[in-house]
Amino acid sequence: MKVKVLSRNPDDYVRETKLDIQRVPRNYDPSLHPFEVPREYTRALNATKLERVFAKPFLASLDGHRDGVNCMAKHPKSLSTMLSGSCDGELKVWNLTKRECVRTLQAHEGFVRGMVVRFCGTSFFTVGDDKTIKQWKMETPGYGEEEEPLNTILGKSVFTSIDHHQKEGVFVTCGQQVDIWDEQRSSPIRSFSWGVDSFSCVRFNPVETELLASCASDRSIVLYDMREATPLKKVIMSMRSNTLCWNPMEAYNFTCSNEDYNLYTYDMRYLDKPFTVHMDHVSAVLDVDYSPTGKEFVSASFDKTIRIFPKDSGHSREVYHTKRMQHVISIKWSSDNKYILSASDEMNIRLWKANAAEKLGLLAPREKAAVNYSQKLKEKFQHHPQIRRISRHRHLPKSIYSQSKELRVMKEARRRKERNVRKHSKPGSMPVVTEKEKHVVTVVK
Repeated sequence: MKVKVLSRNPDDYVRETKLDIQRVPRNYDPSLHPFEVPREYTRALNATKLERVFAKPFLASLDGHRDGVNCMAKHPKSLSTMLSGSCDGELKVWNLTKRECVRTLQAHEGFVRGMVVRFCGTSFFTVGDDKTIKQWKMETPGYGEEEEPLNTILGKSVFTSIDHHQKEGVFVTCGQQVDIWDEQRSSPIRSFSWGVDSFSCVRFNPVETELLASCASDRSIVLYDMREATPLKKVIMSMRSNTLCWNPMEAYNFTCSNEDYNLYTYDMRYLDKPFTVHMDHVSAVLDVDYSPTGKEFVSASFDKTIRIFPKDSGHSREVYHTKRMQHVISIKWSSDNKYILSASDEMNIRLWKANAAEKLGLLAPREKAAVNYSQKLKEKFQHHPQIRRISRHRHLPKSIYSQSKELRVMKEARRRKERNVRKHSKPGSMPVVTEKEKHVVTVVK
């Protein structure tokens, strides 16, 4: 004899405490939910509108410098520690949690041109206009102790940039040439030059740690291998690159900021053309830094704005500006991927959220689930005209808005002229040059 029994587990519908919300049994069969997509679309639209309402990226302004802030450095071990150097040779160490300066020292005569923290976080190096490289202790000196550098090296010319190896006691500087130094020696262990009078920036590859790249004043980007005696190759562009930054996740890729208002992402194996041209700025781009995930980077420009670009997108997803912020000289993306630090001409360092509408602080599990759900909805419906229009819209200062409009008109005029010339020329005599190929003059090996 068969006996059919209804078996119900109370865990599926009984609340653990009376403060919990009621558990509702759900049937996810799509035939029972004919209006699921319209309902989700409405939710996605509301989530997009709320995101723009809550987009308040500016967090704090760190003031204390008495001249324009020229460079910054992140601490590799401590998220809350950051260093900044100004144009009057002053160096400050900041505590970002308390948003206050914890240490000030007079590092150089004239500009502080570059600074970098050693990979272990115990000391840091600075270079300045006084032709010196100085190594300083990270700890604040005790009461009554003098603020003295651990080591000072006097160079033959002005150094413009410095970077440290990720694993060894080796650092690199650039000025009239690229020099590789051992921490224990007072003269460079290797020097590279390639018929160039000066370099503006040099960076070690964070993944393939023996590789480095530099930006030169003859509009070129030069690649080196520390183990070789000569540079590897260089790409000459139509205008000068100011700085570059390697992608921390993809060893071959780097992005350079250029004087022609664009940024270019290259694969070092194929330097014939950049694989992405990032446009949106309306003045020279002065600095660039990658997020630790390697998916996005942030750029600082002479047009007084900061822009965040996805690494494979030609246009920025976000633009930050304030009425007071002047030309942005230096930019850093924090190591926890949450914050951006910008240093500008008017002596301030500003702290921004990397995701403008993100809620800071602890989130309840239900809150976290709601945020993830709305994020997925926005991704699902991102190409719908209404949602795309709202999510892309940004208010810009009038000067930048009119400049970008003018640049658009000029670009369209050039394109139209090219089209007309091609139309009235002999077929094949005017080849089509793509936007990526336009900016590269040649590659020298």
